[in-house]
Amino acid sequence: MDAITGMLVPFIAMGAIFYFLLFRPEQTKRKKHQNMLENLSKGDEIVTNGGLHGKILGLSNDKNIILIAVGEVNSQEVKVQISRSAVAFLKKGGELIEGE
Repeated sequence: MDAITGMLVPFIAMGAIFYFLLFRPEQTKRKKHQNMLENLSKGDEIVTNGGLHGKILGLSNDKNIILIAVGEVNSQEVKVQISRSAVAFLKKGGELIEGE
């Protein structure tokens, strides 16, 4: 019985280390990102997972679709519809803020 306990202690310790060093920070990061996605509003500047920079023109909560302006071509604003889940970062003052 003592040998089994001696073998289990390192495995339990490794499990605790993995939890606090790998899983817990990832859960926190995911919650921050989800909170950021839920609190997006018209006028926010964002960056998508694909690297597209734009400003939010409108949000559709029921379809999770965002309309963004990404620039101008021939003095006409270019508008793109993206999925809310495609937003990677929020921009504030020119700085990228991940999942605030």
